[in-house]
Amino acid sequence: MADITAIILTKNEEKNLPDCLKSIRGFCARAVVVDCGSTDDTVKIAREMGADVYFHEFEYYARQFNWALDHCEIKTAWAFRLDADERVTPELVRECETLMAREDVSGITMEATYYFMGKAIRHGLRKKRKLMLFRTGQGRIEDRRRDAHTVLSSGNSVLAKNRFIHMDFKDLTSYVNRYNWYATREMLDYISFTEAQSTSIATDPAILRQRKKKFGLYYKAPMFLRAKLWFFYNYVVRLGFLDGKEGFIYHYLECEWYRMLVDAKIREYRLTGKKPEKLTALN
Repeated sequence: MADITAIILTKNEEKNLPDCLKSIRGFCARAVVVDCGSTDDTVKIAREMGADVYFHEFEYYARQFNWALDHCEIKTAWAFRLDADERVTPELVRECETLMAREDVSGITMEATYYFMGKAIRHGLRKKRKLMLFRTGQGRIEDRRRDAHTVLSSGNSVLAKNRFIHMDFKDLTSYVNRYNWYATREMLDYISFTEAQSTSIATDPAILRQRKKKFGLYYKAPMFLRAKLWFFYNYVVRLGFLDGKEGFIYHYLECEWYRMLVDAKIREYRLTGKKPEKLTALN
């Protein structure tokens, strides 16, 4: 058992949470679930499976997670950023235990085996990389509404070779609703970027390079056209078509439809100047 507290943010995650908590048994000394008003059995399941449950009203992910770091009495040496639809594997656990023993490591970055409609996405836009495990007191989530990464105040991060499992799909209705919710936050982050003009953060170098490409290349391409080019690049050039029908649906929704929706919301903001008055949790 490693000296780790796993922090899991929830809202109606009764389907995903049991497998998530089972996967960290024997790895994390403590599990903290921060709920923001679930109406299903999420809280009951969390308590029955031994997690400490807290309630906090949701604004957006980064603030919710940082609230957990500040208010959930995290006394373990390490903190683990984990979503309810993510699971660790025995191979990843063993590797993390080895990496955590190194004095020069303050954070561990991980990549996912990403499942969509029950199929593992092996080609195209498949890398889901996050700095997930970090020494307590040396990591926080950057204050962004979307695509928020872990920032280290000191020390270095390393990339784990083994992958975690990301089961990021309930049904298409939930997926579309969630990405509409994401698009509003992406639009707000884009507006903040245009005002601040900064992408530099102390995180995994590959994550930082990816963000610089996003704001330094993608967002400089013509609005609306860039979504179609992003789809073509991932689905055709990076061989996303090899993942069959599920691969087509995933790349169309993720690369073209979602990015088109973000551009439409940016356009709407430029025409009206209106931002959402309050960010709420996804129902």
